[in-house]
Amino acid sequence: MVVIAAQDNDRSFTPEEYFSWEEKQLERHELIDGRVYAMSGGTQNHSAIKLNFCSLIRSHLRGNPCRVFNSDLKVNILNTPNYTYPDLSVTCDDRDREHPLYITYPCLIVEVLSNSTEAYDRGKKFEKYRRNPNLVDYVLVSSDEIAIDIYHKNDAGEWVILSYRSGDMVEFQSINLSLPIEQLYEEIVFDLQP
Repeated sequence: MVVIAAQDNDRSFTPEEYFSWEEKQLERHELIDGRVYAMSGGTQNHSAIKLNFCSLIRSHLRGNPCRVFNSDLKVNILNTPNYTYPDLSVTCDDRDREHPLYITYPCLIVEVLSNSTEAYDRGKKFEKYRRNPNLVDYVLVSSDEIAIDIYHKNDAGEWVILSYRSGDMVEFQSINLSLPIEQLYEEIVFDLQP
């Protein structure tokens, strides 16, 4: 996810009003509890890491009924009127072919962290996402160092944190993919941080 800016509007939106309103905006907005929040851009590393993830996962899923989406597609938080723009999402659920503007049943969500969003991504956002029974892997990716935390729902339905660092093989159990963490950070230069 890119940085969430300050609350953009004081009025409350229904999902229908939000879709109609956002269609006319120049930038993207998330809808959380009836309020819209403008999305701002990220750093070079943030963008490159998202592209690496998308390329590797898309290549892995080729020929598979699962589909990968970048941050241009919304995710509806199941059983709520909330819509977010994760950096990357994967769905293997046919119900997600029913609406062109969003998916609701992702099995994997990736958020590339920034200083301004890390606490929200680890806390309240994960609290919302984990209510979805289809979600298996919630992936939080550092853009400051080689570090990935995966909140993984095990077979008992419990969430465990799997932490990966330099030299590790990262396992995305939701899509049956394992790869060296360095592939996800290919061509990333950490001294370019703002």
